[in-house]
Amino acid sequence: MAATSRLPKPVSEAWHWQLHAACRDVSVSRFFHPENERGTARDDREEQAKLICARCPVVRQCREHALKAREPYGIWGGLGERERRELIDRGRVA
Repeated sequence: MAATSRLPKPVSEAWHWQLHAACRDVSVSRFFHPENERGTARDDREEQAKLICARCPVVRQCREHALKAREPYGIWGGLGERERRELIDRGRVA
């Protein structure tokens, strides 16, 4: 579960960046794996999600949110679960 104590206060200015996200009209199933998804199917889905992130004008804000909130699941800001966990474990996140 995400660390909600690390989330910004719920004011529209703090979340306004989401209105500009390239993923805004894409199914969340592209970014979050179904239970027990493994192997090539998972790799392919994650790669497709990361391609959407690569062209996103707010990828930096999304990544910052995911790292600060310690989002445990899905693709956020072009990073997968393992990639975010590695950054956090290495102390690359405040």
